[in-house]
Amino acid sequence: PSAAPTHLRDSYIPEFSSREKGYSEQSQFQDCLALFFNGTKNMTFSHPRFAALALAAFLAASSPSATVAFAPRSASFVGPASTAPMATSSSTSSTSLGAIGVLARKAKEAEVRKYCENGPEESTLEQVQAMKSALEAGVPPPSGPGLLQRALTKRKGTISIVAEYKRKLDNKGFVDEIFSPEIMSPAFREFFSSAVAVMADERTGGCTYDDVRSIADEQESARGDMPGPCPVICSDLIVDEVQIARSKAFGADAVAIDVGVAGADRFGTFVDAARALGLEVVAEVNSADEAQAAVDGGATVLSVLGGGNPAEKYECVSSLAVPEGAEVCAINKILAKDNKALEEVEEAWVSRDLGFNAVWVSDALYKNAAEPTESPGAVIAAMRAKSSVKWASPKAQSGRGEGAREYLGDIMM
Repeated sequence: PSAAPTHLRDSYIPEFSSREKGYSEQSQFQDCLALFFNGTKNMTFSHPRFAALALAAFLAASSPSATVAFAPRSASFVGPASTAPMATSSSTSSTSLGAIGVLARKAKEAEVRKYCENGPEESTLEQVQAMKSALEAGVPPPSGPGLLQRALTKRKGTISIVAEYKRKLDNKGFVDEIFSPEIMSPAFREFFSSAVAVMADERTGGCTYDDVRSIADEQESARGDMPGPCPVICSDLIVDEVQIARSKAFGADAVAIDVGVAGADRFGTFVDAARALGLEVVAEVNSADEAQAAVDGGATVLSVLGGGNPAEKYECVSSLAVPEGAEVCAINKILAKDNKALEEVEEAWVSRDLGFNAVWVSDALYKNAAEPTESPGAVIAAMRAKSSVKWASPKAQSGRGEGAREYLGDIMM
């Protein structure tokens, strides 16, 4: 098409061995997107990786299904007859999504559409109506930190734990040894997790909203006991308000919303929708810009994603412009390492010393589940231990030097 970038105009996608220096995958993604918007139906590639990026661009441009066939040295992409661009809720986003992020968002939007077409649960519809009524009446600003933020924000020098329940690990698929929510939920509480998250995106975490309900019910059963119930976070890829209503209907106290997926403008709308139902929001961010956009959108609990070291991640939240009187709770989301050295425990200690209020732990809780001394509860206890990075290792039975500074009142709160 004549509207295509010059270096693509002659043969759609050239042999990439001759592409100009600095032509990044992001640039290719944007160029493929421009081609699809202008009606291109067929593309040929010299390597499957380039076809995968084009597939991501195609899915960003249209919703119909597509197929990709790979050959040893070439790949052919065949699009549908119509490739008209489809408007998305985050078209005005000031953040950027990579190809994988676009694919994930498109897949979730299709899933939510199917869910709505099949008819949401009656309890969810009731929450949708309650949300609309509250938004019409006007949602007052929060008077202070909510239940979740208070649970995660303790005395300086301590660390709180968000334990995430999931049935499917990132690199290992479904794991049979992960016990049911009814078994894991009290274990999280008894080892003093400050909150419990449920990965409700079945594609990535293997859980459903029924698991959210199971854990919420089990936590509620501990009301009046010591320790008492933990706040429950529904962790789904939020692309529509109906997911927020469903989270409330299934017993969640908070929802996790990815700022990059939602877009800065849409994120503020989601925050208002959550507050209309009395839910707190955990803003998931990948950069300082997304963190500031989250605060500007009304979030006060921020979870820093990504695989960088804790110091780099803390920079995302260390210099935020926060409204007067507001306090921000910073969480480091710890990714599991592909070894058995329990490096995640040391990362929790480093996060504590940097100034993070909490760490969000997921796959690391389960990677050594067969080891009695390295069960999810043992990992949580180690992360909360009064240990020092300078004097102790994660597997040490004892150590010297100062680590966490806790008092009995902090521990029992």
